[in-house]
Amino acid sequence: GEAAMYAGLQELGVANGEDLKETLTNCTEPLKAIEQFQTENGVLLPSLQSALPFLDLHGTPRLEFHQSVFDELREKLLERVSAIALEGKVEERYKKLEDLLEKSFSLVKMPSIQPVVMCVMKHLPKVPEKKLKLVMADKDLYKACAVEVKRQIWQDNQALFGDEVSPLLKQYILEKENILFSNDISVLHNFFSPSPKARRQGEVVQKLTQMIGKNVKLYDMVLQFLRTLFLRTRNVHYCTLRAELLMSLHDLEISEICTVDPCHKFTWCLDACIREKFVDNKRARELQGFLDGVKKGQEQVLGDLSMILCDPFAINTLALSTIRHLQDLVGQDTLPRESPDLLLLLRMLSLGQGAWDMIDSQVFKEPKMEAELITKFLPMLMSFVVDDHTFNVDQKLPSEEKGPIPYPSTIPEAFTKFLQDNRIACEIGLYYILHITKQRNKNAFLRLLPGLVETFSDLAFSDIFLHLLTGNLTLLGDEFALEEFCISLFDGFFLTACSRKENVHRHVLRLLLHLHHKVAPAKLESLQKALEPTKQSGEAVKELYNQLTEKLELRKPSPAEATETPSMELPLPTVPTPASR
Repeated sequence: GEAAMYAGLQELGVANGEDLKETLTNCTEPLKAIEQFQTENGVLLPSLQSALPFLDLHGTPRLEFHQSVFDELREKLLERVSAIALEGKVEERYKKLEDLLEKSFSLVKMPSIQPVVMCVMKHLPKVPEKKLKLVMADKDLYKACAVEVKRQIWQDNQALFGDEVSPLLKQYILEKENILFSNDISVLHNFFSPSPKARRQGEVVQKLTQMIGKNVKLYDMVLQFLRTLFLRTRNVHYCTLRAELLMSLHDLEISEICTVDPCHKFTWCLDACIREKFVDNKRARELQGFLDGVKKGQEQVLGDLSMILCDPFAINTLALSTIRHLQDLVGQDTLPRESPDLLLLLRMLSLGQGAWDMIDSQVFKEPKMEAELITKFLPMLMSFVVDDHTFNVDQKLPSEEKGPIPYPSTIPEAFTKFLQDNRIACEIGLYYILHITKQRNKNAFLRLLPGLVETFSDLAFSDIFLHLLTGNLTLLGDEFALEEFCISLFDGFFLTACSRKENVHRHVLRLLLHLHHKVAPAKLESLQKALEPTKQSGEAVKELYNQLTEKLELRKPSPAEATETPSMELPLPTVPTPASR
């Protein structure tokens, strides 16, 4: 520690503590030697010599005086360095700073001088390579230097930059998963509630934005990390971060990066749609223009665009817009194939859903749309909408001899098949089911629910869908008292996957924590047995199960309570208030 205090002074020919020790060890008159050392190394101001004894009379130690002079001078020097960085011709100012760095760098390990050296480096757009290497080789120096200097180190050291970015990316994914599994279940506040602008204020996006600055090379590295991780894990939250990072740089008007990212304008336009949770006609034209404008030889940009469209917030917006379009088409007696707006939404959904395959195969062309999706599947969804209208009208008609018309309970086989075989159909089908649940349409929900047991790549058991479904089911809370409803929902759907999919187990427990008081006691008991964690269950499942068990224990009346006679209502004795003093 002591050596660090004086690090580098000797090289500059300035005496340090070691020199004083040596002088005192080898001299005959220590007091004289000390006085001489003070004269040689003190502040060389003639007028000061007479003032110092005055401080001695006041009992101010010399150390305190020198320290305060030193601090003052350091502040002045730091201000001066920052001023030099802004004045005069570019070459001249940097020349001055480089000279200063050359003189002061040997003291970089001296804690009291270090801030000055760091300040000089921070203001240099190009710190000499040799100095950067020395900083990089020393953990403490590297930690102490400004982000402006670190950027210069990172841009030629991808591995080191990766080490810095990696924990942030892990934190980001964890934050997303915590929201999806949050114990607060609500239809009003869900995963998709925060606006894009609010999401970009998140800690990770802000830190990455700060680390990148205006450095295109670092921005490219981060995008490369995100692509690699997306390929390795198939985790779509990396796609969200890809879009959020670009838009965060857009907010700060960092044109050095925005102008060279070919996705910038497309992402900006899509961001506005995500904010409104709807793709309006004007923006649809704009987005289509970007997709049609991809030139020969530049197809690689499709890989980036597909990743932007694979962001769950983009998929959510496109799917919600698709459902809205289908309802409008029913009212207009128009078929899906006749609506260019709808076809564009499908084209973008299909590009987003194909992102992983495109980046993996490195074959950059838009996925082929299956004709049957447009000619068979979407008209089938429209026929479900018509069934609801017809049923509602029938209910209102005065019933003659014929009894009430029952709600159609069968589900077309083709619907189930589409959900199993076609990714886009599955995504739209799931959003249609979310839509009818949000409308509290129990009949339609129970009719289509069996179609969700087997879906394309188990999409119906994905976290985002289950997060939204559990939120919407709170609107059907009163139905949980009915045996038939619970058997369809739990035995027919959730419990078919609980044992093989831990995340489903978690979502069911979340739902019951929220709605257990609505479920019939006998059903609740059998669910509690069915949901008991096994040895293989993770901590999260056990924790949720324990919370549920505690809640249910609190609800059970104690045996004593059940047999007790009702207590007589006695008025509470009044307590006199203490007299105010």
